[in-house]
Amino acid sequence: MLTLYANRESGHSYKVALFLALTATPYRYVAVDLTAPRADRPDDFRAVSKFGEVPVLVTEEGEALCQSNAILAHLAWSTGKFGGRDVSAWRRIHEWLSWETNRIGFSLPNLRYERRFATDPDPSVGAWLVARLRADLDRLEAELGEGHAFLIGDELSIADLACCAYLYWSDQAGVGLSPWPAVERWLERIAETPGWRAPYDLLA
Repeated sequence: MLTLYANRESGHSYKVALFLALTATPYRYVAVDLTAPRADRPDDFRAVSKFGEVPVLVTEEGEALCQSNAILAHLAWSTGKFGGRDVSAWRRIHEWLSWETNRIGFSLPNLRYERRFATDPDPSVGAWLVARLRADLDRLEAELGEGHAFLIGDELSIADLACCAYLYWSDQAGVGLSPWPAVERWLERIAETPGWRAPYDLLA
């Protein structure tokens, strides 16, 4: 059985857990306390997490895979689900995976942290992150507002799972999504997929 080391406050953990839920893939969930210093985290986690971060997916063969989007690509490739139908679609998926890492996978998590968890939030940092997040949402709105049900045509893919994860916590970042109606509809479509569960329910 697969083993997923994750944390319930981590959207990067959520995207991997969501793939496993949508594909009804059995796995063992090991919760990692991210409030503990890295040196004090469990030995089994530190042994498999080369970057000291969640998520980590350990395969049935015992290989440890790190970084959420790399894990998603592996799962899509190995299961034949939520990947690309052809080489062109895979290229577009990898574009979105890379974009997510530096854009909405950066702006929203950091803004959420600043507004929900930081003990001494810096208003200038928050303002910069808000501007960056709005630009990211504008980009998603433009893509999804062109009649696309999902980021890669009309089928759900790991591109969607990567980009949507933290958006289910947008309220915790103090950002309403009503100015981006196509993004709201996209999130609703993802949530209507059989097997979908909200972050805190999935990573209880």
